[in-house]
Amino acid sequence: MTPVAPVATETRWWFVRHAPVVGMKGRLYGSSDVPCDTSDTEAFTGLAEKLPADAVWMTSHLSRTHATAAAIRAAGLNAPEPLIEPDIREQDFGEWAELTWHEMEHNEPDVYAKFWEAPARNAPPGGESFADVVARTAKVVDAYTAKHTGRDIVAVCHGGSIRGAVAHAMGLTPEAGMAVVVDTLSLTRIDHIDGGLLRGKGSTWRLLGVNHPATGGAPGGYMR
Repeated sequence: MTPVAPVATETRWWFVRHAPVVGMKGRLYGSSDVPCDTSDTEAFTGLAEKLPADAVWMTSHLSRTHATAAAIRAAGLNAPEPLIEPDIREQDFGEWAELTWHEMEHNEPDVYAKFWEAPARNAPPGGESFADVVARTAKVVDAYTAKHTGRDIVAVCHGGSIRGAVAHAMGLTPEAGMAVVVDTLSLTRIDHIDGGLLRGKGSTWRLLGVNHPATGGAPGGYMR
């Protein structure tokens, strides 16, 4: 009798960074709840065409992710109401929130200089480090992957948390994770493959695309 080849189970993560924020140019807004601009109809139509409707949807607790998810649905995607997952929020910059880099350096030059000795692992005063963001994002990704194995999961969130998810999946250091570019309204895709390795055992992550624009063609595996 011919043995049956093991079948891998794929859990597909679709990350969308929120729409551009309003009134914060040059300022480090981080986890501050600031509004966003959802007027780019073409971008939202493009995302609605690429993203799966039959998926687990989530946003952070920040309003810009809610507005972005709502705009994608309004563009023609019949997706469910998103779950609210606070741990995929943007990095908390503490006392530096909503300041410019010049203001941070001017206010506390010694603290500012110390931070830049290891910017991926040092936390701003009263805030959290990027390494902290990677750790809490990883917990969400692992928990939802285990709970919704074999499903599509759409996460409308933030540049920092998307970098954190990619760093976790690819086994990157926080320093390497910070180098990942994630533009507003871009699409990033990672898949968790369970049972597709030697004799159907083990699991791994697969990176399909990072920072893909909302409009235009999609790389292999993106289209539903």
